[in-house]
Formats: sequence, structure tokens, C-alpha cells
Amino acid sequence: MLVTLANLETLDFTKSGGLLPAIVQDQQSSAVLMLGYVSRESLQASLTRQRVVFFSRSRQELWEKGATSGNHLHLVDMHADCDNDAVLIRALPQGPTCHRGSRSCFGDDTRPATGFLGELDAIVAARRGANAETSYTARLFQEGPLRRAQKLGEEGLETALAGACQDDASLLGESADLLYHLLVLLRGRDLSIAGVISELERRHKKSMHTASQRI
Repeated sequence: MLVTLANLETLDFTKSGGLLPAIVQDQQSSAVLMLGYVSRESLQASLTRQRVVFFSRSRQELWEKGATSGNHLHLVDMHADCDNDAVLIRALPQGPTCHRGSRSCFGDDTRPATGFLGELDAIVAARRGANAETSYTARLFQEGPLRRAQKLGEEGLETALAGACQDDASLLGESADLLYHLLVLLRGRDLSIAGVISELERRHKKSMHTASQRI
């Protein structure tokens, strides 16, 4: 269930003395960033401020992540689990989440391998306004959509050739180039890799539904 200000009362705050465990996930990389606890009031504050606010069990008060460090967690959305007694918060971290300086409280090596595509996508988007003399990505944006499409076509051909007659290292390298230039092409149209993944998920669900009907 998507948690909103309108349905907070449907959450079950009675099981743990008025608090719910909250898992925070990086919206871009899908990495688990931290585990905290939230109250009804902290969820209200999060939804109102659009920054993640927890309840400190040691201080017995609300605390906004990043209030002193500046490393805020910008709220994307939050979902309750099937029993309405735990919350998954998806956020965009501004700096490291852990007080020890790592991106995740569980260590930076816990990020899903595919999650780096989300991080790279964000980097590509940020380079759009960079100096074209020092940034290859910014130069691609400056050169326009035809040049970006041309580069993707070139990388696609090189990837195909690597897959047909070159070694594994060549195929991996060309595939990396292809994915990077795809991200640039998408961002040039204000699209993202998340949109591509959503389309793949939609197609998969449609094919599964069609298969179940046939059975």
C-alpha cells in the first residue's frame, strides 16, 4: 500500500508501542541504505517535508536524517507491508547515509550489481549542464540528438561484432559502452533507465498473464 497523509490511520502502530520499523532504499540503485523507526508523527513530517524523518528511540523525539550533517534523504515514496506494520521508504540520498561515511549503513558492497546503472544514470543527468570542454558526456549533450543516436548505433554495431567474433573481455567492454551511450540518449529526451525497466516489467507481466490464460 502506498502510504499517504490520507491513509496513515490504516497503519498498525499498536504492535511495537507506537513505532514501525522502516527500511530505507535508494530509489536509483535499489541498495538498502538503513533501518530506522517511525511514528505516526514522523511519517506525517516526512510526507509534509518530503525528507525522511524518523523517531529516535534513545532521545524519544523526532529527528530528520541530515538535520546536522546535511546528508538528507529526499523522500520519493513509502509503502506499507502486507500487515501494515512495517514501511519501505524509497529515497534519494544527499551524500552518505551512514554516520561512518559510507553510502549504506550495511556497507557499500551490499549494493545490487545492477543498481549501479541507476547511479550512473543520475551521473549522466547531472553532466548535462557540465563544461563540454572537460566532460565527454556534456559534449554529447551539446552536439545534439543526431550525434547521440549515431554514437549509440556505432556502439551497437561494435557490440554485435564483439559478440560474433571477439573474446569475452571485448564483449563486456563494448556492452558497457553501449549501455552508457543508451543512458545518454535517453537523458537527452528526459527519459531514464528506470522507464526502460518499467517497460520490461510491463511486458513480462503481460506475457505471464497471457501464458496463464493459455494454460
